[in-house]
Amino acid sequence: MSAAEIAVGLLIVVSGFLSMAAGIGIVRFPDVLTRLHAATKPQVLGLAAVLVAIVVQVPTWGVLTTVVLIMTFQLLTQPMTAHMLGRAAYRSDHVRRDLLIEDELDRDIAAHDQQGSR
Repeated sequence: MSAAEIAVGLLIVVSGFLSMAAGIGIVRFPDVLTRLHAATKPQVLGLAAVLVAIVVQVPTWGVLTTVVLIMTFQLLTQPMTAHMLGRAAYRSDHVRRDLLIEDELDRDIAAHDQQGSR
């Protein structure tokens, strides 16, 4: 067994653990915002670990460019998706406001509503 095979195995185990942690967080966390955090952070890191394992196993330019494209699109779309889902959940009142430490969006919405009514 070579060092590359051991590295690939460890990266896949790390990825599996991160994906499992994301799944457990989605099930166990109490509200939409914390579930979004659990869904995005470990999932992206788990994907990165699998992609690095793929590059270590098959080190060709074609694979490397594909992996870079996949990771780039994931890093560009995942935060925006989580932000829009969180914003929609907030606006449709699916957020537990008692768990928020500081509700900046409510303050901004109230200020915007006051400016609109003038």
